[in-house]
Amino acid sequence: MDGLILFAGATEGHLAYYWHLPILLVVISLVYSATRFDDWKHIFLEAFRWGLRMTVFLACIVIVLYVLAVFVT
Repeated sequence: MDGLILFAGATEGHLAYYWHLPILLVVISLVYSATRFDDWKHIFLEAFRWGLRMTVFLACIVIVLYVLAVFVT
């Protein structure tokens, strides 16, 4: 629980950047989808799909880096 409070209260350092990640994922997904479609229904559907793919990709990178950090050191 202390780690969560520390993470939530981080205003300086590298932890503060992670609070912007979900906002960036949503904005980038919407802008990318809006360049391909004109209908709002298609824009939101493609933004959801693209955001999900990006989230899975970033999660895979985090898992690989975590495994490397744990087993290499």
